[in-house]
Amino acid sequence: MNQPYVVPVSIAYDPRQVCLFSFSTIGKKVEWMRANPSVCVEVEDFEDRFNWTTIVIFGRYSELTDAPEHQDQRHRALHLFSERSRWWLPGAARLSEFEHENVVVYRIHIDSMTGRRTSRPETS
Repeated sequence: MNQPYVVPVSIAYDPRQVCLFSFSTIGKKVEWMRANPSVCVEVEDFEDRFNWTTIVIFGRYSELTDAPEHQDQRHRALHLFSERSRWWLPGAARLSEFEHENVVVYRIHIDSMTGRRTSRPETS
């Protein structure tokens, strides 16, 4: 666990709470975030080599359990997920032998962000 672990995730950004929401089955990703809640998320949008945006987000992982105190947060997360078509597809992938069927909904509290963007006007 003393090495970086990079995995793709599907996220929903909540500008009202300045956080990210996501979900996952229990596997290495969740186990590592539980052990070290300091996380880094990269978001990228590449149109081509002249038009792209990357954002690096530093934050803290926390799980949104079924407990009553997390109910509003879980509803907000599900609302934001449902705004994207087929949001559930990553969660429908076949589980590896190291994953469990339980799904964890979690939040990344954003501490800081940095990024870069470039765009070049189209020429005719």
